[in-house]
Amino acid sequence: MIYLDYQATTPLAPEARDAMLRWLDGPDGTGFGNPHSPHRMGRQSAAAIELARDRVAALFPAGGKVIFTGGATEALNLAIRGRGRGARETGGSVSFSAIEHAAVLDTARSLGQEHILNVSKEGQCNTKQDVPDDVRLIAVMQVNNEIGTIQPTIDWHRKAKEHNALFLIDAVQAYGKIEVTHADMIAISAHKFHGPKGVGALWVRDGIDLDEVQTGGGQEHGLRSGTLSPALIAGMGAAAMVAKERMAEDAEHIEQLWNRARELFADWTVNGSEEARWHGNINIRRDGLDVGRLMSECRNIMFSAGSACASGSGRPSHVLKAIGLTDKQAKSSIRLGFGRYTTLEQIEEAALAINKAAEEQLA
Repeated sequence: MIYLDYQATTPLAPEARDAMLRWLDGPDGTGFGNPHSPHRMGRQSAAAIELARDRVAALFPAGGKVIFTGGATEALNLAIRGRGRGARETGGSVSFSAIEHAAVLDTARSLGQEHILNVSKEGQCNTKQDVPDDVRLIAVMQVNNEIGTIQPTIDWHRKAKEHNALFLIDAVQAYGKIEVTHADMIAISAHKFHGPKGVGALWVRDGIDLDEVQTGGGQEHGLRSGTLSPALIAGMGAAAMVAKERMAEDAEHIEQLWNRARELFADWTVNGSEEARWHGNINIRRDGLDVGRLMSECRNIMFSAGSACASGSGRPSHVLKAIGLTDKQAKSSIRLGFGRYTTLEQIEEAALAINKAAEEQLA
């Protein structure tokens, strides 16, 4: 099988797996301690978590704290509900781009008084549009998970400050790949940068106060209750460390894969900007194509017709609709995602099979 669905999840890095094993059990059988216990095993587990926290923080701006969560969805909920509750009570609005992940869209909408920011046909949300005068929180993702377009987050951060609003970045597809800066809160997920599933984090700038959303023991800075997993967090920390060390090398490799993919899929239309884009994502279409049939005929190639989170809905992608595609065009689009462990040979083999199946279908 050929795996080309890196936006859905990434292969676990060997370094992350090795880091996790020690805290699943350990060679001496003492790696399973509760990190919130005061005894020796607990303190050892807690130390592993703090080491991982430092490694994850190394790819964030200075002057903030890392709050571990069960994933980016929980992190985004904490960011939006933790501030959105106060915004709702004071009548403030929550603004977010039309191409945000459902974790932002649905959470912000649940608070009421939401405001949607439009995007261009190139898939970018520019700051020339108005925001409500009472806006209290603006959320714009850095790299879109479906079409890979890079958003002008620095400009949005500046605009948020002009309106005395906080700025939240969904950096799930950006963290460990490109620099993430200029924000008040940033959400990430470990399994999108070769870490394990089931763990993520919210970075919060110093001086930002959040309300507790998940009540209980208040283990994480009094904001996120629940026993932390040393194994998952250690794996996340190792993945973050490797991503930092390999960022330039990974980017160069992905650029080679992108250039080859563009040659091989020259007859397809790219959805969204080709320049302002993370090149590990190529979202393309052939009008009239039955994508369901294409995926069935190319079942040994793991690719996507859109976001994995919405793959069972049967509805056209809200992202592709937001950039102006018709329902038919959106349903004729596929997403190929590649990264650190993808080879040129895999791209070429996959392109041969996909193009052959598409040509036969459209003949």
